[in-house]
Amino acid sequence: MKHHDTPPLPVIAFQAIANLAPCDEVPERASFPWYASTMLACESFEVIRLRLEKLLIGGDDAHHEARLMVSEKVDAMFEAGASLMAGATPASIIDRYREHVAANSKRLSAI
Repeated sequence: MKHHDTPPLPVIAFQAIANLAPCDEVPERASFPWYASTMLACESFEVIRLRLEKLLIGGDDAHHEARLMVSEKVDAMFEAGASLMAGATPASIIDRYREHVAANSKRLSAI
């Protein structure tokens, strides 16, 4: 096939998409939990807002929150890695992160 005989890129992309397996043939573990991950993002934004408020006030509480924030991130990373190695699904890992975020939101919202 000569260069000028190559179909345009949109045609190539359409052919590639048409050759994909139908959705009912994709294994369950290959699907990604879009709703849960979107909710995690939204819930995380609220925790970020609450933490920024606490950090802006300053003082010992802000210092403690900064240290806690970093240690929680490291702990969550190791927990997620261990869960993946143990065979956990992406959905279960995201659900676990959402539990952590909910706990932080509750703690930071307390007066």
